Amino acid sequence: MPAPRKKSRANGEGTIYQRKDGRWEAAGYVLTTNGNRKRIRVYGATRREAADKLTEKMAASNSGHPVATSSGTLGSYLAYWLDNVAIHRIRANTHERYRTCVRLYLVPGLGNKKLAQLTAKDVRTFLDRLRTACQCCARCLDAAPRRCCAIGNCCGKRLSPLTVAYVHSVLKSALEHAVREDELPRNVARNVKLSPPRHRRFEPLTADEARHFLKAARQDKFRALWELALRTGLRRGELLGLTWADLDPAAGTLNIRRSLQHNPAGGLIFFPTKTRAAERRIALPTACLAALEEHRLEQERQRTAAGVRWRENGLIFTTGVGTPFDPSDITRRFTGLLDQAGIRRVRFQDLRHTCATLLLEQGVQLVTIKELLGHANIGITAQVYAHVRLRLQHDAINQLTDVLQDGDDPEDPPVATTPAN
Repeated sequence: MPAPRKKSRANGEGTIYQRKDGRWEAAGYVLTTNGNRKRIRVYGATRREAADKLTEKMAASNSGHPVATSSGTLGSYLAYWLDNVAIHRIRANTHERYRTCVRLYLVPGLGNKKLAQLTAKDVRTFLDRLRTACQCCARCLDAAPRRCCAIGNCCGKRLSPLTVAYVHSVLKSALEHAVREDELPRNVARNVKLSPPRHRRFEPLTADEARHFLKAARQDKFRALWELALRTGLRRGELLGLTWADLDPAAGTLNIRRSLQHNPAGGLIFFPTKTRAAERRIALPTACLAALEEHRLEQERQRTAAGVRWRENGLIFTTGVGTPFDPSDITRRFTGLLDQAGIRRVRFQDLRHTCATLLLEQGVQLVTIKELLGHANIGITAQVYAHVRLRLQHDAINQLTDVLQDGDDPEDPPVATTPAN
């Protein structure tokens, strides 16, 4: 009886053979993210190289790391994610920023990469390149007239760390959904860690500047809006989304429920507040209540003067015919008011920062400021106003030094100076 033929490969090793082009191909079955088994192929210059690659894939599958099922590119997946997933989960203006981020950075940098083959190294290399490359050169803006400050030369315009972090965040969100839909076994973008970007420095008004601003605002027809912005820290969109139904004069409170924003498709649209924590009820100071009552009377006069042209929508701040105010118009009015008062130009958002800074300097607790501003958690408030709290710590230490210092002792150290913002 002839001896049994010896197997050329062991069970589970897969198929390995040499192709006509000289390369070696190995094929075997691995577990996919949807629970099925899929036949995959790997290649190598030698039989050992192909076998090692297949063994690595099969070992990862057996240890609970399935392979991706998607065979499309990252660019095609991002288009699907924007149009079918993200559009139902985020506000329209945020969706437009996501789309711009994908169009300008993610698709040019990673769009041709196979989704299933995307690695953490690919993401890290992309972000490093994004951080260091001149954007005018990368997008060929320096070759077009009136589109770059240095036609034919490199102006060195690079993305800020905040923008790079935002691009990274959008990619993480997209890949996270791919994992949930069993397209990917894991989110490789989460394995890439960036240094936390520094928050943009702001220059709030000083207490003296704030007093001058309010003095100039008393002569403006939108005095109530400026009073609310400075004394309560409301966001611009929140101010323009207020209705008279939100105001309770008897209780002295105001409900913040919505925000007026630009619609990317054109026009203005009301959105829910930025976060659930931003939907809040705040107490109003007497000055704001008095200004709102004056504004109500003025709006009644406008309604009478407009007659049939008036468009009633219940808003507190409107145009002369009752329609919503464009946020950009309010910003222009704010800049003009600063110039009229002889105050340095700051952003409208800095009125919000001024409110929080002055409250902190008066010893108001951080949790109270967090609730007034509508931050999602107190960590955001603490991080944004960390430099203010540090200055207050120095002030407190200096006060303690004054108490402990013996005026007759020449060896006592001088009082520390308060650092600048």
